[in-house]
Amino acid sequence: MSKVSKLLPDRHPNKDFFILDVSDATPRDEMASMEHPVYSLSMKPDYRELSYSHVNSTTGKEMRIEITPSQGGLATILDKDIVLYCISKLVHQKNMGNDITPWVELTAHELMVGCNWNTGKRDYARFESALDRLHGTKIKTNIKTGDEIVVQAFGLIDAYETRRKDEHGEIGPFGRMSKVRIKLSDWTFRAVQSMEVLSIDRTYFQLRKPLERRLYELARKHVGERNKPFRIGIDKLRKK
Repeated sequence: MSKVSKLLPDRHPNKDFFILDVSDATPRDEMASMEHPVYSLSMKPDYRELSYSHVNSTTGKEMRIEITPSQGGLATILDKDIVLYCISKLVHQKNMGNDITPWVELTAHELMVGCNWNTGKRDYARFESALDRLHGTKIKTNIKTGDEIVVQAFGLIDAYETRRKDEHGEIGPFGRMSKVRIKLSDWTFRAVQSMEVLSIDRTYFQLRKPLERRLYELARKHVGERNKPFRIGIDKLRKK
């Protein structure tokens, strides 16, 4: 068994005052994707079509999820940082008593700081590739969020818009990303509206390996429910 790797350094110990910070807005994750294997753990492009099922111990119903990759492969658990940051912003706004919509406005820089990314040119390219995978990876499931079960194919994000500025500060199609608007899927947004979310520790973003992140969210979702044993059924995830 491989050893747990050392944490990544805290790359931004002195946060900008205008960036969403865990001092007043704890990072959040939604429970459906914490429990079910929605995101790939591969560090390389993953083009598998996956199907997963299990029987809900409470209802006795079979829960199914099918995942189809984008042109760039499946969305990864590292790509999920973007969704986590959007969820955290929405929950923060909801807790402040503000109305929320599936659209989240942010800057690439603030997200990178909030999720402990580097902020170089390669990281902006990584950010945009992650958006494409999140938008292109299609999910079909009967796992409900909120009070609804809607069996349809949807992306992990429904849409995104970017605004760019060149070196002269002019808005155009080929400059560096400034403002970004991301629309979460209805599946994820219903979870936020119903507060089917759990807080996660900020050091989650310092975990190096995808498997470590997956084990953390499984443990965060399940450990703590007394008298309910939990087993990771690794035999249930299969190619379609």
